[in-house]
Amino acid sequence: MIRIYTQLKQGQVWIERYRGGSPAFACVLGFTATGLIPGISAAGLTPEDRQYTAIADAEFLARGPQPQPQNALPPLPAGASPVAISRAVVEKLNIPLYLFNAGLPKPPTVPTIDLGGTLAKCLSQGEALPLATVKHLLEQGLVWGERLGRSSHDYLIIGECVVGGTTTALAILTGLGVDAAGKVNSSHPICNHNQKWELVQAGLQRAGLWEQIPVADPGVLVAAVGDPMQIVVAGMAIAASRTKGVILAGGTQMLAVYALMQSVVKAYHLKWHSEAVVVGTTRWVAEDPTGKTVELAASIDTVTLLSTELSFVTSRYTQLRAYEQGYVKEGMGAGGCAIASSLTAGWSQTQLLQAIEALMARMNY
Repeated sequence: MIRIYTQLKQGQVWIERYRGGSPAFACVLGFTATGLIPGISAAGLTPEDRQYTAIADAEFLARGPQPQPQNALPPLPAGASPVAISRAVVEKLNIPLYLFNAGLPKPPTVPTIDLGGTLAKCLSQGEALPLATVKHLLEQGLVWGERLGRSSHDYLIIGECVVGGTTTALAILTGLGVDAAGKVNSSHPICNHNQKWELVQAGLQRAGLWEQIPVADPGVLVAAVGDPMQIVVAGMAIAASRTKGVILAGGTQMLAVYALMQSVVKAYHLKWHSEAVVVGTTRWVAEDPTGKTVELAASIDTVTLLSTELSFVTSRYTQLRAYEQGYVKEGMGAGGCAIASSLTAGWSQTQLLQAIEALMARMNY
């Protein structure tokens, strides 16, 4: 149920070390106005929908299907929200959940830990976040990573929800000197690489960073073209890695966070255990023919890329089978949670699919 794509030996050691161990799940919610650009994302039909995607996803992750949700999951061009995968695993395996608000347009409808962040402006402006906010969010990430690292759980799953986040991921990777153009993923069945690349070039040029690549100060880079989730998760995973295993649960966005972590520890002289951190995603991301996820991961030194082998080919739900056509792919820690179901509980493909479909039945699909 778990495939290793890069750093094969290191990945196998990580899996064996944490097999049968108990996880906790931290999900960091953020927002960038980049996600409001027409066509940039399929995580919500309209820009208005996408403004509340993270808030609706958080409510569903915490509460599961409700007759009258305060924020219903936004309509998608096709498919069902990946939060259904995460919720099915969290609910069935009773995984402790921590929700963090790194910067959202309005307060979430379920209890979250407010990190005192702010939503990001569109990265094309080159001034996405105040530098002081970035520094504050890094500190908050380090504090919470240390706290979660002291918990009784064996490993930590860190997921995210940021609509438009694969574009800010491209910006961070590019700014760090990683050749990522044309390699990232998206929630579209065919990735909108040109649209993303134009925004990234504009943002880095307006910030005066284009000629400084690789940008030496990661805080300055995030302030220019990042989003609030990235720096929080970087800090959280750095601190947690000192005592725990960490799954950065996502695709392109978490590869960008891993690269950001490398830059943060170097620039700010922090300690971490790089071998304790893996990136865990879905097969739909890892094998997306319109992206180059594995090639991208291979170009980031020391990162282990894992994926769940979860398939929806035989699902009775058209909304799940849409994943096999390239829709949605990942989000809200779905890949990491699916990996955890195999790692911790030994679930097979059939057991995982049954749990997800049982949840879908309660959603009245």
